[in-house]
Amino acid sequence: MKQIIATSAAPAAIGPYSQGVDGGSVVITSGQLPIDPATGAFAASDIAGQTRQSLKNVQAVLAQAGLGMENIIKTTVFLKDMNDFAAMNEVYAAFFPSQPPARSAVEVARLPKDALVEIEAIAVR
Repeated sequence: MKQIIATSAAPAAIGPYSQGVDGGSVVITSGQLPIDPATGAFAASDIAGQTRQSLKNVQAVLAQAGLGMENIIKTTVFLKDMNDFAAMNEVYAAFFPSQPPARSAVEVARLPKDALVEIEAIAVR
């Protein structure tokens, strides 16, 4: 029972994948880049702005499935530079004011479109 999640409130997929997949009790988002879906460009050039937009995109995909950020049980944050961790974490914390999900954060060599951050999530009903 797999349903593909697609919304114009988040950037369109730039390859052979879906914005998210609804598995019934579990919803998984693809990694969300910091692209503003209205412009198709990065929402900001700094890590704080890019983190905010990536999380807004995660939020939009989940909303299409009828869920919110409180339904997230796990995120993975991919950073271009681990030196950006503190600034990313400050923005991230605002999206999860209580009972934050489990999380992994890793530095990667390169992200699509040379983004500074990409965030994926697993949520439950």
